[in-house]
Amino acid sequence: MTNTFFILRLAIVWMASYLAIVIFINEAFLGDADDSRGGFFFTLALVLLFVIFNSAFSHLRRVRLIAGSVNSATLANRQRRQIEVPFEAGAAFDMVEAAIRELPGVEDIESARDSLQVRAKLKRSDPWDLRARINQVLVTVTPNGDAGSVTVICEPQRLAWTDWFLVDFGTNLETAEAISRAISRRVAERRRMEQVSVRETVTEKELTVAKLSLLHAQVEPHFLYNTLASAQILTRSDPARADQMLGNLIMYLRQSMPRTEDLPSTLGEELARARAYLDILKIRMGPSLSLSIDIPEPLLAVPFPTMMLQTLVENAIKHGLEPKPGGGTVWILARAVEQGVAVTVADDGRGFSAEGGGTGIGLRNVRERLRLAYGNAASFAIVANFPSGVAATITVPYPAIAGDGHD
Repeated sequence: MTNTFFILRLAIVWMASYLAIVIFINEAFLGDADDSRGGFFFTLALVLLFVIFNSAFSHLRRVRLIAGSVNSATLANRQRRQIEVPFEAGAAFDMVEAAIRELPGVEDIESARDSLQVRAKLKRSDPWDLRARINQVLVTVTPNGDAGSVTVICEPQRLAWTDWFLVDFGTNLETAEAISRAISRRVAERRRMEQVSVRETVTEKELTVAKLSLLHAQVEPHFLYNTLASAQILTRSDPARADQMLGNLIMYLRQSMPRTEDLPSTLGEELARARAYLDILKIRMGPSLSLSIDIPEPLLAVPFPTMMLQTLVENAIKHGLEPKPGGGTVWILARAVEQGVAVTVADDGRGFSAEGGGTGIGLRNVRERLRLAYGNAASFAIVANFPSGVAATITVPYPAIAGDGHD
């Protein structure tokens, strides 16, 4: 029924117009026409009907091939599509603009991102390459919260009333379908990229957490054994010092407990752990170990990586002071620097000698953990101290530090 109505509509419109023209010519120019002229006009009408039916059938066939079905919407020369894109209007506009630029035969593209509109002209040949046809496309993106509503209009570049007489052989239907497919493909591609990115992020985070956990777990076990052994001996000779040592050990172990929440430690908490460790060693080493701490109060609340300060302190003792006859001093300093905090652990021990060069796995772990946690925003440096020993400095980012923290 739709096919028949479409063909009859074209035929009636064309024949009515043809009859009106013939009557006007007869009345205005020819006057009383003889029978021979009537035969000519009749023959011309038959030729016109043939052309009309041929164009109508060709248009129907082309539409059926493109859309798979024929109805009043697919038969129309002017096509409109409403497409909901699940991205904000700016991203939807970029997708639409890219899709239009890749249409075959596209030319004269006018893109206005502020008004979220794209206009373009398309040079399309009909399926039989009889003549080129110029169609036009207008796309408007309307913001709809976190999504974008895309309106696509594809039409011939001619006045609307000509649709009663002319067909576009499905070229605008083809363009509208192509734009819809292109947008759907780009949305699906972006979804896939987002899913891949999420999977990669989750995998990378899991690997990072695993590495950090492994590095964090590398704590010197001999310290615990030696401390308990020393406390056992002191319980016989000096119970008060044994009690003090066990209290410091409890403080050290409490600060070393794994955290249940995903929060960084603070410089104050790390300092408490390091101080408990050094207080234990002072009981064991006696007056041969001295401690100097200079950290401004406002910096104690600064987030600081867990166990890194402890690692530097352990290296200062193990590689610097223990091999040196007579012991020495450990300094712990902290200063606010530009967009961060610099924490230094220094000693006046053996320094970078063959016996006391503290550049083993502990320091490699510090560098690796800083890289995993901060990327290029943090730094680690270790230099010779004057006149002897080593100074190691960790700098971590932390903007807007309360107080000046400077000398």
